[in-house]
Amino acid sequence: MVKFYESSFSYEYPFPAVSLAYFLRYPNPYAKHVLSTDVIDRHFEPGSQRLYTTRLHLKRSKLPPAVLKLMPKGFLGSSSDTGQSYILEKSIVDAREGWMTTETKNLEWTGVLSVIEKQCYKRPSIASAKGGPSGGHIDDTKLGTTEVTTSTTFVSRFGQGGLRAGKRKAAVVPPENEAATDTAEDDPPKKGFLSSWSTSSLQRTIEIMGMRRTRDALLKSKDGMNVVLGRLRSGGLVEVLEGMRRDREAMYGPDGPWKRVWKHGNIIEDDE
Repeated sequence: MVKFYESSFSYEYPFPAVSLAYFLRYPNPYAKHVLSTDVIDRHFEPGSQRLYTTRLHLKRSKLPPAVLKLMPKGFLGSSSDTGQSYILEKSIVDAREGWMTTETKNLEWTGVLSVIEKQCYKRPSIASAKGGPSGGHIDDTKLGTTEVTTSTTFVSRFGQGGLRAGKRKAAVVPPENEAATDTAEDDPPKKGFLSSWSTSSLQRTIEIMGMRRTRDALLKSKDGMNVVLGRLRSGGLVEVLEGMRRDREAMYGPDGPWKRVWKHGNIIEDDE
């Protein structure tokens, strides 16, 4: 089963400001679940004038309780109790043409639900014509807009592993059982209605729950970006960095998250 979700909106800020805010969006008051962000790879191609970045986000995240109730006991092992998950993010920025593409996907619980989100940020054609090749200076945050298109794919493979294993097992028949198999093939296989219905219905239910959760997360993500953009407009990069410091202290205290863990010897509690 595969489900899609698409949305589009715009920021009342030029592309240079929005692309910068994207890389400085954590932490913010609407992303208290993000624990850390690390740059895995970053390189710039002089020929195409494009910046390629790969980052890894560690987030406080659990499967929704409604999804956990659908899972067999012990299906996820201890991974469902850690309360943390990794998100892989890849992005390409073309400052000359005025666009940026991003792709994020979860690295945990992919057997239950795989979520791949793709976004395209670009300056409108009208703004491009007026602003020229650069589309406006990064400090001109009062001019121009940036269009954003989001496309999210939800794929649940829950139950498919067991079905494939059953097919492989049925395909390998010992020689001494060949006669019994030939006899069994004369009768049509009896397939329970619930067994065929349960796997597809569970996948569909999990995907719908993931879609609803992602829809709410997109609204919070937009609000968080607007906070960062507002700081950029009011005080430039200095205000953005100062805001990040304030948010970090509000979330974890003056010691920060990892020093607190070192001092108290326990995991970070979920405030949400």
